[in-house]
Amino acid sequence: MPTKQLWHPSQEFINSCNLTRFANSIGFEPPNYFQLHDWSVNNKAEFWRNVWEFANVSGNRGESILVNEENFLTSTWFPEAQLNFTENLLQGNDDDVAIVSVTELGVRKELTFSELSQKVAQFANELTETGVKSGDRVAAYLPNVAETVIAMLGTASIGAVWSSTSPDFGFHSAIDRFSQIAPKVLIACDGYTYNGKQFEVSQNVRSLERNIESIKRVITLNFLSRQTDDFDSIFKREENSWEYQWFPFNQPLYVMYSSGTTGKPKCIVHGAGGTLIQHLKEHQLHVNLDNQSTIFFNTTCGWMMWHWLVSALASGSTILLYEGSAFWPSPKALMQMIDSETINVFGSGAKYYSALEKANVKPKTDLDLSSLESMQSTGSPLAPESFDFVYRDIKNDVQMASISGGTDLISCFALGVPWLPVHRGELQGPGLGMAVDVFDELGNSVRSTRGELVCTQTFPSKPIGFWNDPEDREYRSAYFTKFSNIWAHGDFAEINAKTGGLMIHGRSDAVLKPGGVRIGTAEIYRQVEAMSEISEALCIGQNWNDDVRVILFVVLAPNVKLDEDLRVQIKQRLRKNASPRHVPAKIIAVQEIPRTRSGKIAELAVRDLIHGQDVVNTSALANPECLSSFENMPELLTE
Repeated sequence: MPTKQLWHPSQEFINSCNLTRFANSIGFEPPNYFQLHDWSVNNKAEFWRNVWEFANVSGNRGESILVNEENFLTSTWFPEAQLNFTENLLQGNDDDVAIVSVTELGVRKELTFSELSQKVAQFANELTETGVKSGDRVAAYLPNVAETVIAMLGTASIGAVWSSTSPDFGFHSAIDRFSQIAPKVLIACDGYTYNGKQFEVSQNVRSLERNIESIKRVITLNFLSRQTDDFDSIFKREENSWEYQWFPFNQPLYVMYSSGTTGKPKCIVHGAGGTLIQHLKEHQLHVNLDNQSTIFFNTTCGWMMWHWLVSALASGSTILLYEGSAFWPSPKALMQMIDSETINVFGSGAKYYSALEKANVKPKTDLDLSSLESMQSTGSPLAPESFDFVYRDIKNDVQMASISGGTDLISCFALGVPWLPVHRGELQGPGLGMAVDVFDELGNSVRSTRGELVCTQTFPSKPIGFWNDPEDREYRSAYFTKFSNIWAHGDFAEINAKTGGLMIHGRSDAVLKPGGVRIGTAEIYRQVEAMSEISEALCIGQNWNDDVRVILFVVLAPNVKLDEDLRVQIKQRLRKNASPRHVPAKIIAVQEIPRTRSGKIAELAVRDLIHGQDVVNTSALANPECLSSFENMPELLTE
């Protein structure tokens, strides 16, 4: 069944966009994106060489682009290249605004590229005098503010490795991550605000310092109090000049973490060059950023999207940082910020858009939004109904780019494409240079059929390794055990044979198999969460009588009761709009759904719990206390 087209780029936009300029430089013309994409994956070295040149990467590229390309895991990109990540992010025009930092309490700061460069140099010198060297780790327990970006860029500028969480991570979550990488310096705040409330974390900071022996110094940021902190004194340093040292392309840049709901979080190491060139490609060719753009993403610095957002500085763009609740002081807060800050590219997790609709926010009626060109969504599949909401109630001439990738690749497998229309419920297309496919269980490529999202060829932002994994056992186990030499990402997906667009149906490890039929949980959420009576839902498969039965947990809207009439409505909707296989055997009301700290539904934790298995690492969850309500449910012991 064809999907509905919701938006199409104007010819004027196609003619002027970065993707067209890039394509023309290598002999391609719009609008045949998929022909360009095929060329980019079949001519990997030539494609990525052209990206380096088009994006004006500062550094020595070398002659060799890719070594051992036939072996995904051991392939090496740009083995001779030398560059400095920070230098590439600070090449914007001196007087242009680099960072706008806004908090939910209305505090606003602005830094030009010149001012940012000076503060980064001051911070880098402070780290050097503290004894931080290339390869040392710097851990950050910080809110999403300008000082956090400065600290990261200062760390990267001297070849040290940055690893961050947001301060809403509890002590156990933070130490589970930081203790594995033995940081020399901890940069931490005294607290944060959320929904207008203050949360002190100083005790967590002191505990981290006591329990991680490698920490030689704590650099403090007073976010809650107005007292002088270490950043104040660092920014008083007199720095007259700063010279960037170049490091290898695969110099470790970030240590990022898996969600950790099945054990201690895995430490994923990303390299400076791969991160840089992948983000430049995505920002300039897919998001169409330049030095006139202002980009915002609603994120914390504990989520991969923070790193992705900060990299937009490399395109000369202004990045807008926001610290706080997206719904404080009202559900319109971020939408109003589009006008007040002249945002061109606005991004948030998929859950934000559905929550906005349920709050009955209709920005189209009372906001201008004329600056807004593109909206981005990630974190979980964006429901078709959320596409409808964007075009009906936010703006009808905006590119709604649902994007999907992850911490594992610090980038996207599929995202927006300026040449292509937006179809309801679909990601527009695979990223250039990314050999994205969908395989059935036998490893056959399929179209318009659900299967495993895979990448069949190497790409520059693949991890350079996992921390403390010298033989790559964890690395290999994470991505390459399902199909030989093929990256299996863990998403249950589908490629539309007619449009080329992608649909994500949930995590493949959470796929339901009633009667042996594979069902993606996102298919159920799309139907159920579109109902006004339901705030959110979680679905798992329960082993039952030598089969699997579907169990649906729902959080009800205020003043709604889960009676038999509502159960019947839910089942009828799923039967009509999905299939009889999607109809749950049990529908159970709960007060809260467990989520990871990046907002993803923790389906596996609930599945393990109801099967009598321990949830190994509850500290990975933002709300682990709600798990107790799923234990020993009498409803799950009967037909």
